[in-house]
Amino acid sequence: MVEHDRHRAGGPYQAYPGEPQRGRDNALRRFIGGSPTAVFLRLLFLSILVGAFMAMLGLTPGQLFWHAYDSARQLIDLGLATFHDFGGWILAGAVVVVPLWFISRLFATSK
Repeated sequence: MVEHDRHRAGGPYQAYPGEPQRGRDNALRRFIGGSPTAVFLRLLFLSILVGAFMAMLGLTPGQLFWHAYDSARQLIDLGLATFHDFGGWILAGAVVVVPLWFISRLFATSK
C-alpha cells in the first residue's frame, strides 16, 4: 500500500515551504529545450548567422514582413475570386435546376 499522508515524516511527499520546486524548473527546461542560458546563447548565435546572411542578400525584416503580407493577401484574393466564380456557377445552375425541380414536383403532386 502507498502512504498518502502528507504530514507524516519520511513519507513520499517532502514538499516543505522552504524547499525549491524542481518540477516547475524541469518543465521550463523541457519547454525551451535545455537550460535558459544555453538556449539564449544558441538563439543569439543563430540570430547573428541569419542576420549576416540576410545582410549579404540585402534583405531586411520589414521586407520579409511585407512580402509575407502581400503573399497572404494575394492568396486570400485568389480564394475569394474562386468563391465568386463558384457562386456564379451555383446561380447559373440554379436558374436551370430549380425551375425543372419545381415543374417535376408540380407534375408529381397532380397524379
